[in-house]
Amino acid sequence: MPDGKVVLHAIHHATLYLEAPGFTIWIDPTSEGSLDGPKADLVLVTDVHGDHLDPKAIAAVKKPDAKVVGPKVIESDVPGLTVLANGDKLTVGPVEILAVPMYNLKRGPSAGKLFHDKGRGNGYVLTIGGKRVYLSGDTECTPEMKGLQNIDVAFVCMNLPYTMPASEAAECVAAFKPKVLIPYHYRDSNLDELDAPLKGKGVEVKKVDFYAH
Repeated sequence: MPDGKVVLHAIHHATLYLEAPGFTIWIDPTSEGSLDGPKADLVLVTDVHGDHLDPKAIAAVKKPDAKVVGPKVIESDVPGLTVLANGDKLTVGPVEILAVPMYNLKRGPSAGKLFHDKGRGNGYVLTIGGKRVYLSGDTECTPEMKGLQNIDVAFVCMNLPYTMPASEAAECVAAFKPKVLIPYHYRDSNLDELDAPLKGKGVEVKKVDFYAH
């Protein structure tokens, strides 16, 4: 990240970890990617779907005293879970966590149903090392995302059919203008669709390979 105090490690799809001095945060660890990184002081889980929730992977990456934070829908799957609902805040070590909405507006498995209902899962805004980091989770371009402020680095999902295409993600990012956008959860998406809509918007797009392994 820009100040060098927090380092991103892309693992696979929605899985990544952030390293700050003396503190490691894993996000949505799953067994699809390598779990060989440093053990987590904090684990964040966004949703109940299998590409985000993997209890065995959580157990593999966490320190014995690590805090695992996630929405209530996963409580029965994760012993000792600290539950956060949309709008809740929590401070763990050097990290302030704000749970924010992530949901579909129109896309779903059938008429009248959505892949992600509002309130079920969490995106997160983390304040760490003097920076504000946004992790979108599985979401479309919601009013809540458009209304974000003062985001230094934004990890934004973009793939169909479950979330949104890169072109729609670009529209949302142009609205809240993070300093840096890092696409993730983008399997089979055309990330070049980000370039033209974000040109001249003051957003640096960093395309990181989440599918190298």
